[in-house]
Amino acid sequence: MSAGAEPQARTFATPDELARNVADWIVERARAQPHRFALCLSGGETPKRLYELLGAAPRRDRFPWERTHLFWGDERMVPHKDPRSNFHMAYEALVRYAPILAANIHAVPTERISPAAAAAEYEATLKRFYGADKFDAGRPLFDLTLLGLGEDGHLASLFPGSPALAETNRWVVPVVGERELDRVTLTYPALASSAAVAFLVAGRLKREALERVHAGDPSLPAARLRPAGELYWFADRAAAAMPVFCGE
Repeated sequence: MSAGAEPQARTFATPDELARNVADWIVERARAQPHRFALCLSGGETPKRLYELLGAAPRRDRFPWERTHLFWGDERMVPHKDPRSNFHMAYEALVRYAPILAANIHAVPTERISPAAAAAEYEATLKRFYGADKFDAGRPLFDLTLLGLGEDGHLASLFPGSPALAETNRWVVPVVGERELDRVTLTYPALASSAAVAFLVAGRLKREALERVHAGDPSLPAARLRPAGELYWFADRAAAAMPVFCGE
């Protein structure tokens, strides 16, 4: 499943235990990074509790916010204040409470702009941050990328059957007409350019997709991600009824 090390998987009894353990894990990873820490956030319900924990004491006070940069793996084409916005969820749960520089918050532009233009602008943002137009396998774009798993096996806004799945050059693409709302998503090359990728999976409704991903079902977009670095699967017990997971 991974171009880097073998995937690591852990199961927690409840979604709250999952969030608490992963929050502590993220804090330690960030503190261990001596230079800037680039964190790519996921949308969805599963990471919300995690963000709340990172935005509150004591974890907030131990996190190296002064050298942290935040990015988003995908976004809906709605204003940032819209409840359906991934930025809005992360802002309300985490960003508003974190002493992070405004210049280090790299949200996807979504207002008064087309999906294609938003994708092009965000790709330019990523390339300026990275300092190059091509990925170097030894120098990842992100230090950590957080991802969710859809019931249909999608990740970010890379959905089954989407033309975006075949993209190998662009870092960010528009997703138009595939869901109720148009979106912008990072592509496989951008998501894979990470020192670590962590999937957060909770709930009985995700169990089938998780089983199929771990079986290597190529029809599920999440099964096709090949991170350059480490790959982690963090799940609650309702989602992970699989022997590959280590019980807590």
